[in-house]
Amino acid sequence: MKKSIIVLIIVFLSITCSAQVSLRGGMGIQFQSTPSLKDYLNSFFLENLGDFSSAVVFSLEGGYRVTENTELAVEAAYLLNSYNYTELFGQYEFSYGIIMPSIIYYYVISGAGYNFKFGGGAGIRLVSAEEKFPSSNPTEYTSTGYGLMLRFDGNTSIGGNFYANIGADLRYDINGELDSDGHKIRNTSLDENVNLNSFSGGIRLGITYQF
Repeated sequence: MKKSIIVLIIVFLSITCSAQVSLRGGMGIQFQSTPSLKDYLNSFFLENLGDFSSAVVFSLEGGYRVTENTELAVEAAYLLNSYNYTELFGQYEFSYGIIMPSIIYYYVISGAGYNFKFGGGAGIRLVSAEEKFPSSNPTEYTSTGYGLMLRFDGNTSIGGNFYANIGADLRYDINGELDSDGHKIRNTSLDENVNLNSFSGGIRLGITYQF
């Protein structure tokens, strides 16, 4: 029994000692297709939106190197997007933000002063949106969903424990139907509720600090 405990302690210490902890912060641009929202906005505005639009994404990530070639990470990202249209009677505004926490598994390739990471993850999606028609008060909406992602990440040393970071993401998010106290946004031309489900790809720049 004592020998088993000693072996477990040695294994735990060896994993802990070989592990690295990293913190990353960054900002990027995401190009996304949100067909339900696009159809809704196009249903009552003359100018047609394209299949893809751009959004800004801010993110923070903490990673734990479990083995030499594997890493587990937790990311908190925030997406921000808005649309504005000027009408005869004023301005229409639609804006939304999505909090996107994810757990990510990476395969890591490391060298002197650099590392590359390839991985995937999943997490919940918390949406808040606001719609304002001319001469009316804004209405706030929320929804909850989930999302999947694939990621490429590269880090190169810029001195000490600091690394320049560049990354690329592919995301598929089921963000749910927007709701305000039981009232949903309705696209009457298609006879369906509006959601912010999206497929997207993006690029990101940031700074990584490795302990």
